[in-house]
Amino acid sequence: MTAVISKKALGIAPMSNNKMIMSFISEKVQALILPMAGIFCFMLLWSLTASSIDTSLGKFPGPHAVATQVVNLIDEHNAERDKADVFYIRQDERNKVRMAKDPSYQPKVRIYTGKETFLDQILTSLVTVISGFLVAAVIAIPLGIAIGLSKTLNTAINPIIQIFKPVSPLAWLPIVTMVVSALYVSPDPMFAKSFITSLITVTLCSLWPMVINTSFGVVSMNQDWVNVSKVLSLPKHVHIQKIVLPASIPAIFTGMRMSLGIAWMVLIAAEMLSQSPGLGKFVWDEFQNGSSQSLSRIMTAVLTIGLIGYLLDRTMLQLQRILSWDKSSAQL
Repeated sequence: MTAVISKKALGIAPMSNNKMIMSFISEKVQALILPMAGIFCFMLLWSLTASSIDTSLGKFPGPHAVATQVVNLIDEHNAERDKADVFYIRQDERNKVRMAKDPSYQPKVRIYTGKETFLDQILTSLVTVISGFLVAAVIAIPLGIAIGLSKTLNTAINPIIQIFKPVSPLAWLPIVTMVVSALYVSPDPMFAKSFITSLITVTLCSLWPMVINTSFGVVSMNQDWVNVSKVLSLPKHVHIQKIVLPASIPAIFTGMRMSLGIAWMVLIAAEMLSQSPGLGKFVWDEFQNGSSQSLSRIMTAVLTIGLIGYLLDRTMLQLQRILSWDKSSAQL
């Protein structure tokens, strides 16, 4: 007869439901309060430090000045949207009048060309970074799988990866700009040259972490799974689909998170140097403007860049938690 030994017999008191609930609540409270305490300390330190720094444009902006600029930038965006609405209403009215006089008249529809607002430039940067990141993923993941499956290919390509991996985006940007200007010639281009230049620069710099991590994930597969595939004589594409991809997903997502962070940093630098529309250009324009509000507007952009980078990383982490079988790899 199998003896059943209770926790009480071993001297271990079972945890009551109340203790479990209190432990759960304590964890959640700590997860909420500790970050808030950290943010509060940072804001306090920032406020005290800012008041003691004098620049050529006045006091260094503190939290209150940045909050004021956030409101101002939103108001500027709304005012610009109102101007655009008025422009399109007037355009429609003029076209209706012309068509009433001349039914054969072909109405002309012009796009409103007002200045891009801060919120517009945020959207532009997001579209560019996501586009460049997706292009890099489409290239890097299949290439990483191929490198991981073939020692010959790994030996051939690894030196190229190691050479181009540390190249700064500042070095790529002028080369990419000249190549795009030479090859992307069209009287009616689908995309602006500045967008293509930024996209390619982002792609080149975010490619390598995905390639390296994907190939590492393939090489590090459990050998038992590979043996099962050999016993079942799985075709190559089925082997990749059923064995390789699921096994390497944690490593792939690790590379994707790294690449997305690099892509976002590279894009801001590329926009500043090439004067492409986006948050980088906004920062540079405000720096060149040199008004009394420029520092607070630049600081607003810096915090926005950091917040968006954090949200992009959290989004990728959440996708990893949903799609990856190894939940422990998606804890941080």
